[in-house]
Amino acid sequence: MNLKQSPRKNGRVYLSIEKSYRDKVTGKPRAKTVKSLGYLDVLEKEYDDPIAHFKEVARKMTEEEKAQRKLNLSINMDEKLSPGTDSRKNFGYAAILKIYHELGLDVFFKNKSRHESFKYNTDSIMIMLVVTRLLCPGSKKKAFEEKDRYFERFNFSLADVYRCLSHFSKIATEFQRYLNSKVAAKYGRNTKTIYYDVTNFYFEIDEGDEFRKFGLSKEKRRDPIVQMGLAMDADGIPLHYELFPGNTVDKETFRPVIGEVRRNYDTGRIIVVADMGIITGDNIFYLQGKEKGRNFNGYVFSFSVRGGTKAFKEFVLSDEGYVDKNGKPADENVDFKVKSRIIARDINVTVPSGKKVKKTVYEKQVVFWGRKYALKAQAEREEVLKKAHDLTANPHKYTKATSYGAAKYVKNLKFDKKTGEILKVKERPVFDAAKVAEEEKYDGYYAIVTSELDMSDAEVIETYRGLWEIEETFRVTKGVLETRPVYVSLKDHINAHFLTCFIALTIMRIIQKKTSKLYSAEKIVECLNKISCSNEHENIYLFDYRSELSDAIGEALGIDLTNKRLRLGDIKKFLAQTKK
Repeated sequence: MNLKQSPRKNGRVYLSIEKSYRDKVTGKPRAKTVKSLGYLDVLEKEYDDPIAHFKEVARKMTEEEKAQRKLNLSINMDEKLSPGTDSRKNFGYAAILKIYHELGLDVFFKNKSRHESFKYNTDSIMIMLVVTRLLCPGSKKKAFEEKDRYFERFNFSLADVYRCLSHFSKIATEFQRYLNSKVAAKYGRNTKTIYYDVTNFYFEIDEGDEFRKFGLSKEKRRDPIVQMGLAMDADGIPLHYELFPGNTVDKETFRPVIGEVRRNYDTGRIIVVADMGIITGDNIFYLQGKEKGRNFNGYVFSFSVRGGTKAFKEFVLSDEGYVDKNGKPADENVDFKVKSRIIARDINVTVPSGKKVKKTVYEKQVVFWGRKYALKAQAEREEVLKKAHDLTANPHKYTKATSYGAAKYVKNLKFDKKTGEILKVKERPVFDAAKVAEEEKYDGYYAIVTSELDMSDAEVIETYRGLWEIEETFRVTKGVLETRPVYVSLKDHINAHFLTCFIALTIMRIIQKKTSKLYSAEKIVECLNKISCSNEHENIYLFDYRSELSDAIGEALGIDLTNKRLRLGDIKKFLAQTKK
């Protein structure tokens, strides 16, 4: 408490006692008046020295408040825990709640359930699913069983959770549009560049269905899978996703996802960045074609060097035109070199009749070589070649599956279509040295094609490198959030599961953005889990963790995570503040 002296325009001074505090939202120091005293000239008639008097009053008020905050505990060192005691609670989820409510997700879910016949609280169910997906991922049943880890009143049954999944699936597309608008309004969206990639998620089941179809998962598992196409903004924050049957090829997921973004996300002109698995004539033409007066959109795609035309390979391997990082002509001693050209290229485009026709696009081709990339390619191939040599000497040891990768360097291999076993043929398997020599020519070379003819080579490369963030996003989704294996089976339940993961991922990326991207998702989850407390005495909870990261999260979100003890009432008030 402090005595505040406020000069007025009429020359008089007004006295009051104010209390300092930290704003829950901004984290900045504030002050509020706790007692108004009156004008100094009036108080001088009652007190010899009003300022000295009320400074002492403020000091005593501070001491009284501190005394009220102190509690003497009598501890019995022989006291035993009661059977079944499990009073530890997580408090780190306050950071998740803060972002959840800043985005107004509670408003959306409450509005969408207002006219439904069910009685359970969809917002409360989603909070539980998102919090547990981030802090202790697992099945919906596990999430329900561990709901008491938190201070929330989760007043619903496990059956309600499963019933609610169908509702979430029904509103998933509308929700994504809503979430995009809130992220843009609250934190800003950079959608001039959009990154796109595809991954899949496997199901540990014996038989597939119309949605979960057999295909090769990214983990090389032969299980039923679903495909996910994901678009992400330039800051690495998820923008939109769609699910596809497991047998959908990557390139066919592109237009539905990007089309949704173009139509409903108010992005303006976009440049889409993606890997070569997406690059088809149809997708390029789709991006560059004018639609209802809209501006042309652009692309930055990786391009296969080894799969290119003879003329393109000659351009890549020719030393002419390469420059080093300083823009000087490159020689054989450089560690990095780059060159580019603008060309007219014919692409095959499918017309409404189903026929393929030639269309010409003008694009910039950027080719670069890095010594470290060449050494990496050589090292990776060396391991495969060892296997290829053994395959030629001992073909009986291998099958089509176990010879994967090495088989392309061996001639005269024939596999049984049913069993995958290597069949005996007249000519023994022979190591294909010529193929190895041909591949070695292109070690360390990479190519990027773009519609952005005025973009510098360095900017093209830097823009494409941003694609690693979406790869990192998939890694976080599958690893930290444990999105797979998926434990639900109905299509609408599967969609709701991925919607939950999408929300959790978005919140994680926003926390990372607000902490300047200094901390990995793994570290943040570990930190939020450690911000926990135990019931020490009646309604007093004891905290035992504080770190540089917890301070960073608290400062970024305007949450005080530094208290060693809090009363239950204060905890509830604190959590209520995160929901405003």
